[in-house]
Amino acid sequence: MAKGGGGALLPVSGESGKGDGEAELFKGSAMTRRGAVAALSYMACSVLLVMFNKAALSSYKFPCANVITLLQMVCSTCLLYVLRRLKIISFTNSEPSVPSDSLFFVPFRMLLRTSPLSLSYLLYMLASMESIRGVNVPMYTTLRRTTVVFTMIMEYFLAKQKHTPPIIGSVVLIVFGAFVAGARDLSFDARGYAIVFVANITTAVYLATINRIGKSSGLNSFGLMWCNGLVCGPCVLFLTYIQGDLKKTIEFPYLYSPGFQVVLLFSCMLAFLLNYTIFWNTILNSALTQSMCGNLKDFFTVGLGWVLFGGLPFDLLNVIGQGLGFVGSGTYAYCKIKGK
Repeated sequence: MAKGGGGALLPVSGESGKGDGEAELFKGSAMTRRGAVAALSYMACSVLLVMFNKAALSSYKFPCANVITLLQMVCSTCLLYVLRRLKIISFTNSEPSVPSDSLFFVPFRMLLRTSPLSLSYLLYMLASMESIRGVNVPMYTTLRRTTVVFTMIMEYFLAKQKHTPPIIGSVVLIVFGAFVAGARDLSFDARGYAIVFVANITTAVYLATINRIGKSSGLNSFGLMWCNGLVCGPCVLFLTYIQGDLKKTIEFPYLYSPGFQVVLLFSCMLAFLLNYTIFWNTILNSALTQSMCGNLKDFFTVGLGWVLFGGLPFDLLNVIGQGLGFVGSGTYAYCKIKGK
């Protein structure tokens, strides 16, 4: 986390740091070292967050996924407020145009400008949190791999971005592997699978919106997270109130259990880090790279999920499908690093 007022902050505009003498990962590479660090950081945070969310929703059987989302937003926004008030971080790439004692730290017009990003973030958070409840971890990660297809479609419509045949081939391999892995499990919990696909669509919209709005807003990753919290927090609070989730939370039998509270604490901390690394990775690299990183980290998520939560017996077809998806992700990573 950037410290020291005026220290180097992560860029959200320009060509992923290529204009500032950033060294390439390898000779001829399309990915910088900083981009690689961003990708690895995202994958680590994502794997751990899935584990802690799954523990809260399944192991402790906490009934209110939206309350966890609300807690994550509140913690993130409060932390950003304190860090910005102490001038440890900034919300913009350049000198701020809003005085540091301003309530919102960013112009109101900027909140309006980033509102499409905030709304897509709200849908992404709600759908992603709910999607993990009804599906075991291995199948959850398998189905989430199809996000790359939706991301490619959204990038084409929003940014007219086209991809080379090797990239398209790696995506096809990932999706094929996902269907192979889930071939013997697709008859279970149709609602759970439907919610996962809705989460895939909202994720694709969110990542494409980051790539489109984030780079032109003048805000860095912290600033975009701040705007998301200001816009989405009240919406989630209202949603949890009308659904009666707050009352259910108060009556939850494990609410004061130290184990459950530790799970919630780590969930909130990791959600903050994950949101930051999503912005960082998507802006330094691309929305599709962000999706592919999600597939690469699934290899570790599946293994940990199988060990910690189970839910899916060993099946050769599932293992083959998982392997195909991992090969597809590795192929994309190779093409990206070599600049193809």
